[in-house]
Amino acid sequence: MAYNAVEMADWQISEAAEKNMPTPDEWRERLGLEKDEMLPMGRLAKLDFLKIIDRLKDKPDGKYIEVTAITPTPLGEGKSTTSCGLMEGLGKRGVNVGGCLRQPSGGPTMNIKGTAAGGGNSLLIPMTEFSLGLTGDINDIVNAHNLAMVALTARMQHERNYNDEQLQRLTGMRRLDINPTRVEMGWVVDLCAQSLRNIVIGLGGRYDGFTMQSRFGIAVGSECMAILSVVRDLADLKDRLNKITVAFDKSGKAVTTGDLEVGNAMTAWMRNTINPTLMCTAEYNPCMVHAGPFANIAVGQSSIIADRIGLKLFDYHVTESGFGADIGFEKFWNVKCRFSGLKPHVSVLTTTIRALKMHGGGPKVVAGIALADEYTKENLELVEKGCANMVHHINTIRKSGINPVVCINRFFTDTDAEVAVVRKAAEAAGARCAESKHWELGGDGALELADAVIDACNEENEFKFLYPIEMKLRDRVDLIAREVYGADGVSWSPEAEAKAKMLEDDPMYADFATMMVKTHLSLTHDVALKGVPTGWTLPIRDVLIYSGAKFLCPCAGTISLMPGTSSNPAFRRVDVDVDTGKVTGLF
Repeated sequence: MAYNAVEMADWQISEAAEKNMPTPDEWRERLGLEKDEMLPMGRLAKLDFLKIIDRLKDKPDGKYIEVTAITPTPLGEGKSTTSCGLMEGLGKRGVNVGGCLRQPSGGPTMNIKGTAAGGGNSLLIPMTEFSLGLTGDINDIVNAHNLAMVALTARMQHERNYNDEQLQRLTGMRRLDINPTRVEMGWVVDLCAQSLRNIVIGLGGRYDGFTMQSRFGIAVGSECMAILSVVRDLADLKDRLNKITVAFDKSGKAVTTGDLEVGNAMTAWMRNTINPTLMCTAEYNPCMVHAGPFANIAVGQSSIIADRIGLKLFDYHVTESGFGADIGFEKFWNVKCRFSGLKPHVSVLTTTIRALKMHGGGPKVVAGIALADEYTKENLELVEKGCANMVHHINTIRKSGINPVVCINRFFTDTDAEVAVVRKAAEAAGARCAESKHWELGGDGALELADAVIDACNEENEFKFLYPIEMKLRDRVDLIAREVYGADGVSWSPEAEAKAKMLEDDPMYADFATMMVKTHLSLTHDVALKGVPTGWTLPIRDVLIYSGAKFLCPCAGTISLMPGTSSNPAFRRVDVDVDTGKVTGLF
């Protein structure tokens, strides 16, 4: 049944749907899993990845469906909602469907954005667990990451306090001679805390640590999280966690977690994180939750592990990419699929009338402030002008060899005439287009979308990468800037270009992924430029090295790894009923 999404809060819909949520044992029987392939954790369960993949390794894969979006407003355009709605619509059509979404960070959940559980009748349940830590993966990542920083700072203190002979005799360690001005890592916490962006640590005496500048980032921005999203198994996780660059020594050589002899212990902390958590939509379609990497600087996808499981368990597997297609789909296309070896059948481009009006010249959209009337009343001119942004993303997806399905994620304030404008523009650009009312009606509102996706999945595509792995870093960046963002070219700061040349000359980095870093709120590096800007150049100011994840991250503009808490954060409305223990107020 569909609940009244207009009158009920998401947490209320979740609470009502949870009354009939399958138990872990019921899920095991429904999914055809062996008893030891599920790891119950209260109302939820983790799936034992290694056992499931080993047993089903020879089973053919199902259809692989990716969900992305046009350039969003700061409010987001409902990719998670669309992903859940699509699963529900496909379920209504009687197909074996499931999916995987990213785990939300406690930072946005307690800030402006709220949880990322979808919304209305297209959300994941149980919503409280999903929003507040789930089965502990992020906590394990925080501990593993911060253990690396403990190892680094303790080593720096001991090397300062002892000479070489004492260091070897007392600790059995050789001197790493770490440069305190070239420490690459900081600490992480899973909250938005701007006061921790820049800190000084080690104040006090010689036994109170090493005094230096340091910083905090948000947990989902940790390289440990980025690694979890791309590993293939536990051995791969251990190998990558031992290759993280934490600092450089005074001669310029990288100091890794392996050098600090901490990577194996980090793996111990994260050993359970390789197993996805099983949840479901409000209509009881199975959906895994696994990984939640920062989409601005990391791959921004749910995990390769979960996709591998889903493609074995389901005939149709839905996965979501973070942010708009210029970031999320581009990384899915050229990084995730290259790492996984998996070939997608279709990409769904989530589109809203609201975002199109913004790109057509509508008033500024600010999170936490009521929308202007232009966004809730019919305005065909703004919609028509804004469709250029949607068409740009359609063309990007088509460059991969995929013919996308445009999903008009319809809000109850949208009009038929506005929807007709979008449909006409999408079909003129060569894409299938479907209107979907999944937020309001659940699976029954997503039947047109489900049919379009099934139709697209039955069509052969010629999936291909944008560039060969042999292409040099600067050439890759130039190609992405021109072909995906629409830039005229790239300008490199002297420091960034020197670093890029060094990386291109070192064979160690030849097969590292190119993980572009820029704002998600514009096709450009400038958040103020909406629509499809022309006549601009992408500036690259730095290249970050994630040696464990095997990412090279060219940075366009300034990206903070620690978001700030707003003046009206969501935590002000979250509460607990002391008699029942139920959490209220989550979005």
